[in-house]
Amino acid sequence: MNSAVYQKILKENVQRELLKVNDVCLFVFIAWASYMTNSPTVIVLIGLPARGKTYISKKLTRYLNWIGVPTKVFNLGVYRREAVQSYKSYDFFRHDNKEAMKIRKQCAIVALQDVKSYLNEEGGQIAVFDATNTTRERRSLILSFAKENAYKVFFVESFCDDPEVIAANILDVKVSSPDYPERDRDSVMEDFLKRIECYKITYQPLDPDDHDKDLSFIQVINVGQRFLVNRVQDYIQSKIVYYLMNIHVQKHSIYLCRHGESQHNIQACIGGDSELSSRGKQFSKALRGFLENQKIPDLKVWTSQLRRTIQTAEELGVPYEQWKILNEIDAGICEEMTYEKIKETYPDEYSLRDQDKYHYRYPGGESYQDLVQRLEPVIMELESQGNVLVICHQAVMRCLLAYFLDKSADDLPYLKCPLHAVMKLTPVAYGMCCFNHLAQCLLC
Repeated sequence: MNSAVYQKILKENVQRELLKVNDVCLFVFIAWASYMTNSPTVIVLIGLPARGKTYISKKLTRYLNWIGVPTKVFNLGVYRREAVQSYKSYDFFRHDNKEAMKIRKQCAIVALQDVKSYLNEEGGQIAVFDATNTTRERRSLILSFAKENAYKVFFVESFCDDPEVIAANILDVKVSSPDYPERDRDSVMEDFLKRIECYKITYQPLDPDDHDKDLSFIQVINVGQRFLVNRVQDYIQSKIVYYLMNIHVQKHSIYLCRHGESQHNIQACIGGDSELSSRGKQFSKALRGFLENQKIPDLKVWTSQLRRTIQTAEELGVPYEQWKILNEIDAGICEEMTYEKIKETYPDEYSLRDQDKYHYRYPGGESYQDLVQRLEPVIMELESQGNVLVICHQAVMRCLLAYFLDKSADDLPYLKCPLHAVMKLTPVAYGMCCFNHLAQCLLC
């Protein structure tokens, strides 16, 4: 047997074994994920109004869905507005308003039935029950419901006594609330502060030393200045704690762009570690001027460890950090090939990728699903940092955008991330992100 034939056979055998390993790894991951989320969980928010509960609920839901755990928010305010079409004043929330108390309890029961439908019939794994839940009586109702349905319960209590933070929450969120259509700012503030006082009368915070010592929960104190964690039961609850300890509410923006055009971009090849083209170098210079005009305070710059992102950052004239986990998706045996070449050489692989772009894994490489798992530490850092510019790659940028814009796994692989464009993401009220194309194309 000559050397060329031997090398060909050896290569085919190695590729075949890699495919087997990838299949086994995928099976193990799916089985592990199923085991970790085998018993559905209800996350129960606790706290007075204007303490950021809905902000926490929406951000947490977005994160859990992004990492592949089907999660949905059930906001009790929505149920209350459906039951009571016209909100008049804080009197509705007085503890001695018996008729209103009946309505509020009934709304909670209806919402919990929807939670049950979601977890038992719709494939959900986590339900987030977003309400004040400030009394032990209400929490006992939820615990009984969970026990009856074999759900785990994890409480998230947001405690805040900083008047400036509370006032800012009211002005940022409640002024535009459906409860206050066409009401002026001062009257909204006055009514809402009285609503808070109504809740304070009956508020029973979690008691980690006695009454609630056996419950699983995290207390978030003064928007993350302190945390108290009690009896974390499983992997998912530990992920929730880790996430909540990383998010912050200070105003900041995240800027995303791809590297400048590379030699492989010109050749339509995927992957690899090619250098910038002349046009890519022009983009780097244009990016520097653009950022100088933006005057972004304390901007950090992150890149991958591939040359095309590093060369893009070097032209900026500022310090930058290299992150290996920001490297482009690993195309395995298809690295540095064009899609036409992949179709010709590996027609079955080309077809499989076309059928399910999110879950498809290149032989010896990665899938978008793998990339999401790899990028999770980046999300944690972005949530806890100030202003950051991330110079990255198309697949990486798609994953980051999907998280911040709350896009599904089906949508993620098709998000538009053009070369030579800068995108700005600014977290806003209710845990969502304001999205802007700051520059459609710096070289157009």
